Parts: sequence; structure tokens; C-alpha cells
Amino acid sequence: MPETSALDDVLRSAVRVRISSSVSSSGGLIDGETVVDLSDRAERDRLRVAMSVESPLQWRCLCGGDVRFEFFDADARHLTAVVLHHGAMLRWEGWAGDAVLTDGQGLLRWLDARGAPGPLRKAEEDELRRVQQKLEEEHWLAAMPDALEDLSDRLLGLSRSPEFVSSGFLVELHDRVRQAIPDSTSRALALLAWHSGGTGRCSGYPVHEDVPSLLLKDLPIGDIIAALQDPRADARHHAGAVRHLVGWKTRHNQQSDIDAVPEAVKARLLHSARTSGDEDKQGRAERWLAGGS
Repeated sequence: MPETSALDDVLRSAVRVRISSSVSSSGGLIDGETVVDLSDRAERDRLRVAMSVESPLQWRCLCGGDVRFEFFDADARHLTAVVLHHGAMLRWEGWAGDAVLTDGQGLLRWLDARGAPGPLRKAEEDELRRVQQKLEEEHWLAAMPDALEDLSDRLLGLSRSPEFVSSGFLVELHDRVRQAIPDSTSRALALLAWHSGGTGRCSGYPVHEDVPSLLLKDLPIGDIIAALQDPRADARHHAGAVRHLVGWKTRHNQQSDIDAVPEAVKARLLHSARTSGDEDKQGRAERWLAGGS
């Protein structure tokens, strides 16, 4: 289509490209600036293939982009500029919206081979984070009470919107769990096991992972203690209890509720925190459960 070939037509005249990588999250340049000689036709063709796109979209990404390409002709005149977004889209002044690359990895590999490895490295790190996030979501859903299975998408959606858990939704969740698990001890066990899923962190976790703690917050501390003293309690329940009890304002009367936990149970919870490999969780547990300063 003409709109996808328009950029390619400009690139045919380029003999040099200056590549500038954007700043990283730490504030430094990912790669700095790289200049690539495109006077060799084969080199220019490789970049043109790497920059081939599908039809432009009707919208533009809101961020400033990751890599800027500035193209020059044989007389060093500026021809045009193209910006790479998220290793997958190009922004060009000739298009109304951003265009999806036919092979985003191909362009990232082209950059890597020409002394600009940062964008490919960043894309690989982003992909690892996406895979890890997917695994954490699956782990969290697997620990969720069966009565809530049909609400999976709605629950995960809490982390993809700016809203927190509404009071009405929380009431619905309470009612479902209560009806499905009428015994208070078994219900507390189910919620504690659920709260051990996902990232397991006490801070910096996705919004949806707060739901089990919100449900536990409305349970009497006696029900939670009874669950932790139950023969069915295992490492999952200890981990979930630590996360709930030592988190930020997770109980209406947090200190008095923790004071009510028997020392033998506190010892098991401390062991769970100390062997978790999570320094933040361990530090919180030492302060709340062991009385550390």
C-alpha cells in the first residue's frame, strides 16, 4: 500500500543514519548515539527491510519513544526522522498514526549488530517481565477459591485500570466465598492460601493481589488464628498470613490483632518470613511479629 511504502521511498535516498537512544529508567542513555553508513546499497536495503511496516494505525503511542533515527542524504541534508516505540512500532511524520513493524525483532537485531544493543536488551528484559507477570497471575488464580473462578478476568482487570476494588464488588466476593465455604476456619484457610499466591510481596504488587487481604481484613482475628492452628495449615497458609498481618494497614486493629496471635504461631510465621528470600517481608515480620526495632 502507498502509505506503507512512503517511508521506504525516502530511505532509498539516505546515505547515513544517526541513531539516538532515549534515556533509561535510571536516567542514563541506553546506548548514546550511533552513526551508521548507509552508502552501501546492501546495508541500506537491510535497514529498509528491517523498517518495513504494516498499515499505520489510527492512533499514536502516548510515550516519547525509545530510539530516534535521523536520516541524511549524500549532501548531509536532513531527510526525515523516525522513532521506534516499544520495539514494535514506528512513528513517522508521513503517517497519521504509528505503524506496526512487520518484524520488530529484526530491527532490534539490526541495531544490536551495529553497536546499539540497548533496545534489544530492553525488549528482552520487558519480555522476561511479561512472562514473569503471566506466571504470577497464573499462580494467583490457581490459589483462588473455586467459587470465584468465573470472576478471574474481572479480578485481574483491577490491575489494568485506575480503580481500586469497589465496596460493592467486595461484598459480592464476601458473599460468594461465605456461601461456598460456610465453615469459618476453612474459609480463613482458603483466603490465606490465596493470599500466598502471585508475587507474594508485601508492597509493590499488582492491585488484584490485594483482594484476598481485603477479605481477610473483615475476618475476626480469632478465625485466622484458628486456621493457623488447624492441622491443615501448611507453608502456603503461613506465607499468606505473614503477608496479610505485616502489610500496610491490613487490619482494622493491626497491632492488637497481632498481639493476640499465640507465640507458637508467631514463631512459624517468622520462620516463613525469614526463609522467604524477601528482605522487605522479613523486615516487616521482624518489626511486627518479633518486636524488632
